[in-house]
Formats: sequence, structure tokens, C-alpha cells
Amino acid sequence: MNTDEFIEHMNQGISSIPGTPIAATMNELAEEAIRLCMELNTRYTTPEERREIMSSLTGRTVPASFRIFPPFTTDCGKNIHIGDNVFINSGCRFQDQGGIYLGNNVLIGHNVVLATLNHDLNASTRGTTLPRPITIGDDVWVGANATILPGVTIGARSIVAAGAVVTRDVLPDTIVGGVPARTLKNLSPAT
Repeated sequence: MNTDEFIEHMNQGISSIPGTPIAATMNELAEEAIRLCMELNTRYTTPEERREIMSSLTGRTVPASFRIFPPFTTDCGKNIHIGDNVFINSGCRFQDQGGIYLGNNVLIGHNVVLATLNHDLNASTRGTTLPRPITIGDDVWVGANATILPGVTIGARSIVAAGAVVTRDVLPDTIVGGVPARTLKNLSPAT
């Protein structure tokens, strides 16, 4: 199975069962991601080199306005989509097989986890992974140590407080925090 077929499979939300071609491709992409993340994380790189590595990792050119502070890890890379003026701070971990979509002007704080896979609840098939995308809208700020779980959409201009665990969609212009995250405040949309 090639990368495009794999991404199409994941984007359709079809589970990955151990021992299948999709699982084999997932493992191959993970090995490539580990290699590229090691390149990013184990030596000094210029901002240009970081963008080049991230372009290789995602399989598409990242915008010239993109900034990242290593270390950064992902276990696929090919299903990360980055808008303009995105900043990812150090220590972030992206599990992107299900798709991670970062809008424009997104700020991702230290040690943020974006996880797009779940496991089957049945113990006998728990190795099966279930992909669901994470979408982060324009002008969102995700605070340090936040975790966003599979299938969540963060609406434009929202803020995810530090340490929050986001288990459901967040409306635009909203601050959420806590475990699990709940609405703390509604923001007035920019006029």
C-alpha cells in the first residue's frame, strides 16, 4: 500500500487491524517519521532546515512563515496539514494518522499532545486502531501540556488552557480548560 492509499484509508476513518497491509504501511511511515524527527531533534538546525525537515516529514511544503522549536515527535507525519503563521513550541507530540489540520495563525504551546488514534475497546482486538481527525481553526492558541483527543475540532479564535484534556468539540471564540475540558469563558469575536 502506498502513502496516498494509506492516508485515504485513514481519512475515511477505517480502522487499522494488525497484520494487514494498512498496518504494515503505518509501521513503515512510523520508521521514516522517527528518522526525520531524530534529524530535527538531535542537532542544531536553522529555521530553514527545520522547515525543510518538516516538509519532508509531512510530504508537502510547509509555509515559509512556519516556525517550530524542537524537540518534536510524530509517528507518521504524512497527515499533518499546516496553515500560514503556525508556531509549534518545544516538546510537542503529534499522532497524526487520523489527520491533523492546523489553520492559520495557530499557536501550539510546550508539550502539547494531539492524538488522532484510539484503540478498539474489545480486549481481544485492542491492537486495532481507529483514526479520527483533529482540526484546529484559525487564530487558536493551545496552551502548554494540553491534550486534544481524536475527532475534536477547535473553533476559530479559541483558547485551550494549559493542561486541558479536550475530549469534545470547542465552539469558536471560547476558552476551555480542565480535565475533561469545559467552557470557562466565551470571547467576543473580533470586529
